[in-house]
Amino acid sequence: MRLGPEQIVPRPPHDRRRSFRSLPARAFLAMLAVLPGCSTVNSVSNVVLGPSGPPLGQPGHVRGFLGGVVADEPRAALAGRDVLSAGGSAADAAVAVALALAVTYPSRAGLGGGGACLAYAPDTGGPAKGMPQAAIFNPLAPAASGANADRPAAIPMLARGLFLLHAHYGVLPFEALAGPAERMAASGVPVSRALAKDLALVAGPLLADPGARSVFSRDGVPLTEGQTLRQPDLAGTLGQIRGAGVGDLYQGAMAHRIALESAQIGGPLTFDDLRGALPKLMTPLIQAYHNNKIAFLPPPADGGLAAQAAFGTLSNSTGAIAAANARALAVVARYRAGGVTPDQVLAAANLTAAPAVLFPASTGFVTLDRDGNAVACVLTLNNLFGTGRILPGLGFLAAASPAAVPAPLLAAGLVWNDRKDAFLAAVAGSGQSAAPLAVALALTDTLQTGRPVSSRIPDPGRANIVACAKYLPGDTASCAWTNDPRESGLAIGSN
Repeated sequence: MRLGPEQIVPRPPHDRRRSFRSLPARAFLAMLAVLPGCSTVNSVSNVVLGPSGPPLGQPGHVRGFLGGVVADEPRAALAGRDVLSAGGSAADAAVAVALALAVTYPSRAGLGGGGACLAYAPDTGGPAKGMPQAAIFNPLAPAASGANADRPAAIPMLARGLFLLHAHYGVLPFEALAGPAERMAASGVPVSRALAKDLALVAGPLLADPGARSVFSRDGVPLTEGQTLRQPDLAGTLGQIRGAGVGDLYQGAMAHRIALESAQIGGPLTFDDLRGALPKLMTPLIQAYHNNKIAFLPPPADGGLAAQAAFGTLSNSTGAIAAANARALAVVARYRAGGVTPDQVLAAANLTAAPAVLFPASTGFVTLDRDGNAVACVLTLNNLFGTGRILPGLGFLAAASPAAVPAPLLAAGLVWNDRKDAFLAAVAGSGQSAAPLAVALALTDTLQTGRPVSSRIPDPGRANIVACAKYLPGDTASCAWTNDPRESGLAIGSN
């Protein structure tokens, strides 16, 4: 039997400055019970231990500097900040944000979709030794083509991808990180401005699906900003993941339900498709920049390759925005044509102009914790609202199959200094064809100014940014975060 990532045993603690966190939460609290009754302060992590403060896993456990979260939807960002406040790592916060986005921003993120993340942790003495890694979990095409379906569906990848990220970088129990999203789906959340805009764009075909109509409309009229979005079936699925584990979605009872119901939403998705769909932990594309290094998402998240190409052009001429965008799209078009490696296509000169392609939408976010661990993720359904069809009884939209639509340009970048063993900046981009340029411009301007900057990014590109000008671990006062001011997301943290 093939092993899915839900069966991976988390590696030893990845931050030597907080090795106590390798203990399970229950064992950790038991250890606290035998300590003297006074409060103990960890001066490096700003953690208050003992009876004077909330325990590990509850908001308020961390005092002082928390780090920061930037996301395109405010409630998802707040869910991530609560995890940081509870003592979670940047990866824990990323899991909470991604699952919350599946509830609050289901036009661009969901259990039926997937994405890619860059993750960085300072040197732990483990195999990575302070080297960023990329978790790639883009939605996959099933073995059968679904040629008879008018909207072929992809294999759901989000939950497995997040579990892989958490297995390598997480601290708090995975099931606890699903709780906030489950509660939001059950009790309902106000429709955000971002979701309302997407609903208005595709209301006609979306509401043709009975499941989508029951969730995203009132009496057939699309929900508008501020109205309550309730998703009880999705809450049940998140509760099942929390109780039975991610594996149930891929090789358990929920996997059999998906296989059974998939014919109604663009299948078939078979049990073997689900069981064999595995995310990948990969080495990012790396570029030296002065005394630092930059990691970009690697193919198959080839928007990272395009971002690296655009960054190279801007490094030679910071004002060459149009040339950088043209270079990015030409590089990714040549790479997708086949027969070249990323290094070869980056070195190629005089590439022909890329044909116009309508790339799918995505959403990006960044998390940073107090110890300098950072994650930058981009999520997608390969189309606004994916196939526009909800899996009956499970409550989530199926992503569009990559066999039927162009693959999205998933673009993110992360800057660190391996000699200082410290984080500097991270960017997650979106905006369809302009996502790579958004990442490249945000990195260029942030590195030059020492603060997160997105002001030069042209439409439709968007960027969410976190930066610590004097590195982290280091000067926490130098850390700042920003969301794109043209959107209605949220950048939140503490200094």
